[in-house]
Amino acid sequence: MRRCRAAASGDDHDAVLLDGEHLLTEALDAGVPIALVLTDGRAPALVARAHATGAAVYEGTASVLAAASPVRSPSGVVALAQWHTTRVVDAMAAPDACCLGLVGVQDPGNVGSAIRAVDALGATGALILDGTADPRAWKTLRGSMGSVFHVPVGEGTTAEALAEARHAGLTVIAAVARNGTPLMNVDLVGPCLILVGSEGAGLAPDVVDRADARVTIPMRGGVDSLNVAVTAGIVLYEARRQREESGGATATTGTGR
Repeated sequence: MRRCRAAASGDDHDAVLLDGEHLLTEALDAGVPIALVLTDGRAPALVARAHATGAAVYEGTASVLAAASPVRSPSGVVALAQWHTTRVVDAMAAPDACCLGLVGVQDPGNVGSAIRAVDALGATGALILDGTADPRAWKTLRGSMGSVFHVPVGEGTTAEALAEARHAGLTVIAAVARNGTPLMNVDLVGPCLILVGSEGAGLAPDVVDRADARVTIPMRGGVDSLNVAVTAGIVLYEARRQREESGGATATTGTGR
């Protein structure tokens, strides 16, 4: 139980906490090593599958599960998985890259939802940059619904991401709340790095100034901003639409899912 709580708080650098059958299933499907499963007897087939890969399995009461998991209503299956982020350069390595960079996005639920959008919309990677919430935190993992296991997630600095994007020939596109080119008028067919900023302030001016283009999602009067995960989803959807209409293959993740 202590190790589960340590993983949940980020104090265990070798493991992440998975609460629930869905996250465990996604991790197993992605080939992520599972070190330990704690169950109250639920999902025996799934637990057996994890055990067959080498995971240690322990049974406990509902109170034991509650002590092991930070989730308000534990699901009855808690696991420890060995998953880590990759390098920024590796997350942008796809030939037709469409990579999402999260800059200073502090809410782990938003980070998880944005990574989910990367996976769902066929983008090629996600970057965790400059103060963005830990992608290994349990809230982020839950928010992503397991998508962190299916797309490359790089972690580093914005300066590093910009340098690597220039070196790889990616167009850097900054999502801004106003005064940018309307989304449908920006070319997202070629290899690109799309940057979105924090929930309150957005991208810092110096980051926007270093981008090749600024893009704004047109909205009706009286609404001046969107949730960062919603913004990411809309921009990535437009990128997918443009790439499909161009006759090229839709961007896909590196997992074959």
